[in-house]
Amino acid sequence: MDLGLKGRVALVTGAARGIGRKEAEAFAAEGSRVIINDLDPEAARIAAAEIGARFSVDTYSVGCDVTDEAAVGRMVDEGVERMGGLDILVNNAGIGGKDIGHRIVDMELGSWQRMVNSHMLSTFLCTRAAAAQMAKAGSGSIVNTSSQNYTGGGRSGVSNYAAAKGGVAAFTRTAAKELAPDGIRVNAIAPGYVETDLIRNYPEELLSVMRDQNPMRRLCQPKEVADVVAFLASERASFINGALIYIDGGKQDFYWGD
Repeated sequence: MDLGLKGRVALVTGAARGIGRKEAEAFAAEGSRVIINDLDPEAARIAAAEIGARFSVDTYSVGCDVTDEAAVGRMVDEGVERMGGLDILVNNAGIGGKDIGHRIVDMELGSWQRMVNSHMLSTFLCTRAAAAQMAKAGSGSIVNTSSQNYTGGGRSGVSNYAAAKGGVAAFTRTAAKELAPDGIRVNAIAPGYVETDLIRNYPEELLSVMRDQNPMRRLCQPKEVADVVAFLASERASFINGALIYIDGGKQDFYWGD
């Protein structure tokens, strides 16, 4: 299906690998010009070069920390200057790793702050900067990344992640109402467990539980997330605004021990 995205300019954060990489590729496959952001400048550069060559589209890489207000402002300004505008923003960047897995009573303040900043603050900063540019053109689409984790899965140790992703979902709904008069739509996705390199390194026992608890008996693939994001960003979704789209195979919670 042609989504009508040819020539559009899409900025995807955290796009050097994983889900963000597939999202950038989905836009490039539709003929969009893509700005690749990542915390690792070299990884962003390589991803941009590979995607540009594979899909024969214009790409541009920006290595910056999307929790840094000044850096985000420069990223958007430089991207707009380089590409001539900005039509789409995908807020994909976010951390997990060592800051996940701590019970509330044992969690250090730094783990809470890093998680909230990585997901919520970055979404706010990038949305604010991108929306200011989109409003000038009177149109734009923003897709944020929440998670099925925030809806109340049975697993402990993810209170900071669940709170951050819940904040992204709430922010999305409010931003959608606020920015609609400027011609900007804002939606969010809530993926379940996606088979990225990180997930593949989990113990097989855990992977088996993840698959068995899902009604579809498998994990989500990164391209399945990317295809939904590309649709939401397109005019095919022109009256979808403020939505939270689950991409979880029908399983909105998960239980793994205590």
